[in-house]
Formats: sequence, C-alpha cells, structure tokens
Amino acid sequence: MSANNANLAANAPAYFSVYDIHAYYGESYIVQGVSFNVHEGEILALLGRNGAGKTSTLRAIARLDDPMLTHGEIWLDHQHLHLMKSYEAAQAGVALVPEDRRIIQGLTVEENIQLAQIEEPIGWSLERIYTLFPRLGDRRKQEGTTLSGGEQQMLSIGRALARDIKVLLLDEPYEGLAPIIVQEIEKTLSLIKEQGITTVIVEQNAVAALKLADRAVILDTGKVVFDGTAQEVLDNEKLRHEYLAI
Repeated sequence: MSANNANLAANAPAYFSVYDIHAYYGESYIVQGVSFNVHEGEILALLGRNGAGKTSTLRAIARLDDPMLTHGEIWLDHQHLHLMKSYEAAQAGVALVPEDRRIIQGLTVEENIQLAQIEEPIGWSLERIYTLFPRLGDRRKQEGTTLSGGEQQMLSIGRALARDIKVLLLDEPYEGLAPIIVQEIEKTLSLIKEQGITTVIVEQNAVAALKLADRAVILDTGKVVFDGTAQEVLDNEKLRHEYLAI
C-alpha cells in the first residue's frame, strides 16, 4: 500500500473502508484507484454516469470474479475482504442485491428467503422480514419470479437481510419501479439504517439516492471525483450537471 493509502488507512473509520482498488473486465481498466470510507450505519450514494465504474466497484467489494480486483484493500469491521473469495465475503457480512435481483425460478417467496438461511450466519427471521415487507408475507407461497418488479426488489432485499449482514450493496434498486414503489423502498432503507446496517447504493435516480443518503461519492471513468456529504451534491448545481447530468 502506498504512503497516501497508508495515511488514509490510518485515518479511516474502523468499520468499512475501500483503499485504492483497481479492477479489470478482461483488458478493460474499469476501476482506477477508488477509495472511500463509510461509517457504521451510514448510507453512501455511489454515483456517476453510465460506465463510470459504479457497479464494478460494488462487485469488487462483494469479491465476485468479474471484474478482477488487481490492487487495493477493502476492510469491513477489521476483516480484510480483499483477501477473500465471494462466499467468504458473504459470510463476513457483505450482501449484494444486483440490478437483475436474481430471484430463483421455481421457488416460492418463502423458499427464496429460506435458501439464504441454509448456512450460518443467519440474520433476520421470516417473521421480521414479513413485518418489514407485509406484501411478501401475503405472497409467501407465490413463486418469486411472478411477483411485480417492486415486490421482487423487496424479496431481494429481504433475502439479503435473512443473512447476518453488515454492509448492504444495492445496485439500481429503483430501476423500472413506479414512484410510489420507490417511496416504499426508500422508507424501507431508512428502517434498515435504523438497525445499524451500512448501505452503499448505486442509482441512476441520483436525486432520490442523495435525499436518502448521508454521504456521496461520485465516480468518473473509474476514478473518484467527489467525496463528501449528499447535501453538498444537492446544493452544487455545477457538480451535478458535470458528473450526473442533472
């Protein structure tokens, strides 16, 4: 680790920190030295135009094989995620809810959730998840892939909470959802925050994400161009126009 990154590490909160990560899809250099820190229980909006490296950063944190992490460090509650396989990162408390939601065909709502609880560490109970998402409780015996888009997003988040997670990574959670459903998801994420779960949200609906988030990191061509409070971005029209086109 470089001297600059060593200084960042020394000053970083002990909870969740990303230091100078670099990642490739094949020959394409996608993530080019991304660093940021997140305090426990914070919501961080990870923003940028299409192709900025947002999803790749989430996938690198979750230790998926694509993109390939070639350099850098990722720490969660003193655990070195950068040395882990994806299943080890999941056991350490990382949960990624991908844009396509990955609902398992042929399984009911309840079976999709229970599948996440086959192995330790187990998180929220079915009853607690159904309290957070009453619609899932009403549809517990319905095949998960037949739910509406908003209900599938609830199921994806509920399935993540079925594990004992520390960091929830959300990739485009509002994609394709009606405004009223977006409001429901936002309310849910606020409730999750109250439980002390740290959240990183990638979202093209930047204004909605910023209104929910405590802090924001903006990426441009794989590099961090802003790291500060969400309100600073909302208040800075030039910054929003240049990097977010809003």
